[in-house]
Amino acid sequence: MYLNKAMIYGNLTRDPEMKALPSGMNVTSFSLATNRRYKDRDGNYQDAVDYHNVVVFGRQAETVNQYLKKGSGAFVEGRMQTRSWEKDGQKHYRTEIVADRVQFGPRPGGGDGGAGAAPAAASTGGDTPAAPATPDYPEEDINPEDIPF
Repeated sequence: MYLNKAMIYGNLTRDPEMKALPSGMNVTSFSLATNRRYKDRDGNYQDAVDYHNVVVFGRQAETVNQYLKKGSGAFVEGRMQTRSWEKDGQKHYRTEIVADRVQFGPRPGGGDGGAGAAPAAASTGGDTPAAPATPDYPEEDINPEDIPF
């Protein structure tokens, strides 16, 4: 069995660029920066940044192009792919993530991407935002005999 799965969360390093393929399908490309912190041999913390090229197709490409901008946070799930082409007699390679799903991170400025709790609280005159709704849990207890293992 083989597995080709990539999951990253980071910030866009540039605005997304959308193009149309000859077939008419939209394709959007952007890059994400991911940060990591580690301890070196001397025990000092070091910061490292990795940059990832991401490609999105179809309706999701339009949505990404419309809502994401440089600096926006995004969680990307997809597969790794390396393309190659020849230009001026030289072979070029590009490794990218072909996204299956892109989830938008928190909006800059503290909003949640929609009609956020802070604007709603301000419009009603409340001092604190409303508590998030709790999920509906089943009323009945779990029967241990129903568990398959």
